[in-house]
Amino acid sequence: MNKSLFAALLLAGTLSLTACGNDTQTTENEPEAAQSGIPGLTVSNARMVLNAVPGNPAAVYFDLTYDGDDSFALDRGAVEGAKKAMFHDYGEYDFKVQMMDMLPVPIKKGDKIEFKPGGKHLMVMDPPKDLKPGDKVNVTITVSGGANQTFPAEVKAAGSEE
Repeated sequence: MNKSLFAALLLAGTLSLTACGNDTQTTENEPEAAQSGIPGLTVSNARMVLNAVPGNPAAVYFDLTYDGDDSFALDRGAVEGAKKAMFHDYGEYDFKVQMMDMLPVPIKKGDKIEFKPGGKHLMVMDPPKDLKPGDKVNVTITVSGGANQTFPAEVKAAGSEE
C-alpha cells in the first residue's frame, strides 16, 4: 500500500511539474503575441499622409504580410483621435475609375497586400488637428472574428506620396 501511495504522489508531482513547465512556456510566448497582435500578421512601411486642405480626410498606407495558419478577412480600421476611418479601394463604376468602400479582403498564409496611393488605403475622417509631419499616430486594424492589431504610422505632409 505504501508503494501505491508513493506511486500516486510521484505521478501527482510529475503532473504538477509538467503543468508548471507549460505555464512558463506560455508566459514566455505571451509578450511576443501581445506585441504582434495577430499571430503571423506583420505591418510595415506604415504612414499617414495629411491632406493639403485642413478638415479634409487623410490617408493611411502600409504593407501587410501574413504567415499565420488561420485565414480571416480584413474588416475595419481605426486611427487614434480620428472621428472615423474606413477602408477604400478604387474600382470601375459607370465606366469611370473611382474610390469606393473596400469589400472585406480575405487574407491567408503567404499573402502580401500593399495599401498605397491609387489603391487600397485607410481613409481617415477628421484626423486630430494637432498632428504634424514627423509625428506618429496609432492605427488599429480589425479582422473577422474581432482580433485586432495596432501599429504606429508616421505622419507625413500632403503631397509626399504619389
